[in-house]
Amino acid sequence: MRVEQLGDGDPELAVVGGVHGDEPCGVRAIERLLDDDPDVERPVKCIVVNEKALERGVRYVDSDLNRSFTPDTPADAHERQLAQELAAEVQGMTVFSIHSTQSHADPFAVSDGRAAHVQRIVPRLSVVALVDTQDFGDGRLFAADADIVEVEAGLQGSETAAENAYTLAREFLTVEGALPGDAVERELPAFTMGDPIPKPAADEYEVFAENFSFVEAGDPVAAADGEVIRADRDFYPVLLSPYGYANQFGYHGQKQDSLGQSPSGANSTSVNSRPSAQ
Repeated sequence: MRVEQLGDGDPELAVVGGVHGDEPCGVRAIERLLDDDPDVERPVKCIVVNEKALERGVRYVDSDLNRSFTPDTPADAHERQLAQELAAEVQGMTVFSIHSTQSHADPFAVSDGRAAHVQRIVPRLSVVALVDTQDFGDGRLFAADADIVEVEAGLQGSETAAENAYTLAREFLTVEGALPGDAVERELPAFTMGDPIPKPAADEYEVFAENFSFVEAGDPVAAADGEVIRADRDFYPVLLSPYGYANQFGYHGQKQDSLGQSPSGANSTSVNSRPSAQ
């Protein structure tokens, strides 16, 4: 695990990439930030996590790192040790963890929408939606003693995802007062994660529904070897893709109240007025 820092002092902010070795966009964003070496107003820890998996171009070595923050992970697994080291590195910090996906080309956040730091940060990022993890944090980085915001920057392995990751990282640092500027709040759709959409065994898969777009019961959602699978209920697909998961297409989601609706009517926050992280 590679750990570097922008600025002097004890950092309360961290940007994390390379949790999965087949998602290099966050690593590239961190490398660009380090090359830029900006004059940050708050110090920032930059962490490239699973270097061994990145070198091999695989998602993980022994265990999915983003499911390894639990005692259930075998003690001798490479990712179990990494999870412990990463949790120690980010303890008490506000953390921006960058991923990529096979489900949606535009960036979106995947975080606990009930958390105050998520409500503060996510509506000020250039994402199209929030997928509210709620009770889906078991074994993930969310289990660390830190305030975590996780984003999917774009399609896995794409140049666009790498560009998005860099933009999002700078936006996060602006929101949190490490970089100068104003962070504009906007209304952002939010979706819960429900139960999985089962995927039967087959050689070829297709998806017909679009993530975050309403699907009515009976509509075609996907196909397995040409056999159409229809919705058994009304829902909004989240993390839907033909090959992103082994045993499911994605999740049945439901739309919830939007984020970023400021009761006062204010729609921007100057970084100079941002409180320091606790």
